[in-house]
Order: sequence, then C-alpha cells, then structure tokens
Amino acid sequence: MSVIGFDTSNYTTSIAFFDGKDGVNCSKLLPVREGELGLRQSDAVFQHIKGLPELSDRLFSHISMKNVTAVGVSTRPRAVEGSYMPCFNVGFSHAKLLSDALCVPLVTCSHQQGHIAASLWSAGRLDLMDTPHLAWHLSGGTTELLLIEPENGNVKCACIGGTSDISAGQLIDRTGQLLNLPFPSGKHLDSLWRDANNKDVFKVKCQDCTFSLSGVQNKVAAYFDTCNDKTETAAYALRCVCYAVLTATKNAQMMYPGLPVVFSGGVASNSMLREALKSLDPIFSAPEYSTDNAMGVAVLTHRLQEK
Repeated sequence: MSVIGFDTSNYTTSIAFFDGKDGVNCSKLLPVREGELGLRQSDAVFQHIKGLPELSDRLFSHISMKNVTAVGVSTRPRAVEGSYMPCFNVGFSHAKLLSDALCVPLVTCSHQQGHIAASLWSAGRLDLMDTPHLAWHLSGGTTELLLIEPENGNVKCACIGGTSDISAGQLIDRTGQLLNLPFPSGKHLDSLWRDANNKDVFKVKCQDCTFSLSGVQNKVAAYFDTCNDKTETAAYALRCVCYAVLTATKNAQMMYPGLPVVFSGGVASNSMLREALKSLDPIFSAPEYSTDNAMGVAVLTHRLQEK
C-alpha cells in the first residue's frame, strides 16, 4: 500500500510518495521578488499551478502508481474553524483529480498536522502519533506551542502558547530585509551567526507560554544601527528567538510534566535553536523535513488508510 501527498503552502509547492516506511518528497520554493517579504495569494496560486507539473514529472518518473491506494492533501493552514488560504485550493484540485482518476479515496488534513507528522516520521518517532506530546510549529507564518493528542489516526492540535503577534519566521525575514538578505532569510541568518563574537540578547518576557516578538523587531533594528554589522545583528535576532522559545518550552514542561517536545516548521531547522534547546532533550526532524513539505501529508494519509 502506497500513497501520494500534496501540500501547496504560501512558501513551497510539494508532492510526496510514501509506502508506509520510505518516502520521496519533491518540493519547490515559490519565487519572491527581491526586497519583498512574501507573495500575494494570487501570485502563490499561479506559482503552484506552474510548479506542480514539474514536480509531478520528477516524482512519477521513478515511482509506480499501480499500488497507490489513496491520495492526501492539506486543505488549510490549521485544523480550526475559519482557517483558510486560497493557495491550498491548488493542491486540493490536483489531489482530487488524481484520486478520481485512480479511483482511490481522497484524504484531507491541515498544513500544520502535516508538519507534525513529517517531523515525527523524519525523527523516527511516529510512535508519538499515538500518545500526547508537546510540539512547536515554528514557521514564516506561525509560531505556536501545541498540545498534541491522538485523534483517529490523525493528531489534534490545541494551541497552549507561542507568539501574541508576529511569528518567529516573520522576525527572521524582517531582519533579513534589514540586512539586505534574500527572502526567505532563515538559512542566510543561520550561515552568519557562528562568526559572531558578541553574546547580546534581549530577554523576551514570557507569560506562561506566550510571548511577543514585535518589540524584538525594534530592538534588532536599533542593534544594527549601533553596530552596523550583519553577522552580529543576525546572531542577536536569532538569540532573541531562541531565548523566547526556550523559556516558553521550560514553562510548558512544568505545566505538562513528562511530555516530550517535538519541533516542526522551517524555523525549527535553525542550527542555533537546535543547540540552544539541547538541554531539554527535544525531538528535531531532519532540516529538510522541518521546512514545508508534502511528506507529512503522505504519512498521515497512509496512517488514516490503515485505521
């Protein structure tokens, strides 16, 4: 039994194959004009329509479709009422067409649920799909600390913390814009911070598991005005994010003792964050499965077909 998964987020076009053990993910980052911080939904939809044929050609050129028993797709950002983005309609339309052509079921999930599943599969911890745990979704649009509970083969995500305003990814990308770095800026800041000499950090206040990052953006701008150094500023911005996430995670572990903590989303691929949280025994996926991908959707689809 094997399945196909689609994910068309506001950042990446992805299609994946999964046979219950191994999988292949083909992804393409959506192009963004220089100096801009993302895409309008109409542009994202157009880029997905352009990109999916190329990715499907790459994927289906070396896998067989004869044993595909289901097609899965993420249809919204989060599994909560009112969660909607037009770009996910592109993945849904392609997935629906493929499922109809193959006469197999169509399975739907949220983009966030796909992130959780991709991280657990990549980390070799799919066992946690069947038990409560904590999970961070750290991305360009979302910074949420979640209480995860099993739900009929899928996962139920209840937000217990995170940012009250801008996401960690937005702070990183706005820092990148300040430093005249390409978008998305995460990997560029990640390549700079190890050469920094200073250890300055703004200690973000955390109320239980919730914090604000909008003020940090001003602190980063002021820091750059003072030092005029891209490397030091990149490191400063990342340290502020790490401090906030570390503090909120420690608070959550006191509130929910004994629960493991999983990290998903593009920001979770950051090397400073991974080093900063080592003492908490975190569960990180491979960096390529922290960023947007369709593998988690495929994993969920396979699991839901088994139930």
